[in-house]
Amino acid sequence: MKTRNLISALVAAAVSTVTFAQSWPTKPVRIVVPAPAGSSLDFVARVLGDKLSIKWGQPVVVDPKPGAGGMIGVDAAAKSTDNHTIAIGFPGPTAYGPFLYKKMPYDVVKDLVPIVITTTQPNVLAVNATLPIKSVADLVAYAKANPGKLSYASVGNGSSSHLAMELFKSEAGFDAQHIPFNGSPPAALSTANGDTQLLFAVASGIAPFVQNGRIRQIAVTSAGRFDSLKELPSISESVKGFEAVAWNGLFGPSSMPADIVAKINADVNVVLADPAIRERLVAAGMAPGGGTSAAFRAVLDADMKKWGAIIKRLGIQLD
Repeated sequence: MKTRNLISALVAAAVSTVTFAQSWPTKPVRIVVPAPAGSSLDFVARVLGDKLSIKWGQPVVVDPKPGAGGMIGVDAAAKSTDNHTIAIGFPGPTAYGPFLYKKMPYDVVKDLVPIVITTTQPNVLAVNATLPIKSVADLVAYAKANPGKLSYASVGNGSSSHLAMELFKSEAGFDAQHIPFNGSPPAALSTANGDTQLLFAVASGIAPFVQNGRIRQIAVTSAGRFDSLKELPSISESVKGFEAVAWNGLFGPSSMPADIVAKINADVNVVLADPAIRERLVAAGMAPGGGTSAAFRAVLDADMKKWGAIIKRLGIQLD
């Protein structure tokens, strides 16, 4: 009799959990963006949010919270308790942060659950268009001939655009001063204005300045040429073995029930398979993501291992 009661209780709990997942969301869903409005992260969140709001029958509110290398926005999701707040994260405040900062407001492994990768993309190596630089070789030669005269923008301390440039500088043997910004819009503007001379950024973040001729793209950070940017060589063609691919993905608090994580994952995968959505992302220089939560966890773990070693080798530490 006791066994029957236990089985009945377990079945009831399972049915309750499934029903809870099916009824979710019960109020607006907030996607926190740890970067400014107009950034590539903001773009991805809004493209997905428009479709998800229809699928979920609830508004999807995109909430930019830039600052502290992305940690402010990610922390908002890590500490949320309403099961309706998630963040669109990137390697800086997740895979790199534990090795860059002495103290973080959250524990990446214990406080966050990776839900789904939204996009992957290389950074683009770009320069102010007034410079006589049209290739990686030109850039390295110019930097060596003009010591102390180059500075580079990044989308923030500890971001992929920051660490990729530090790795590139180290392996190509040149120097440039780092000037961090909060997100791609101000970083791109600084290079377009000539206040900084070069930067790594995703293609969508610099597109307006490329189109008006103020920024010149010269290479990508993927191991080979990237499908939507085939006209650009990879840096690895000049600096053997160089690769620094960025990703974006949705994170929730570790307290978020597994069935809700699974529902968000499944629904985002459906949206990412939509041809119209894929076309918009590819046009912005991104490869649509997708896959399981476990696969995202594996990517995060691999990046922590790879970039943790690189950060230590380069001796990069941030306050």
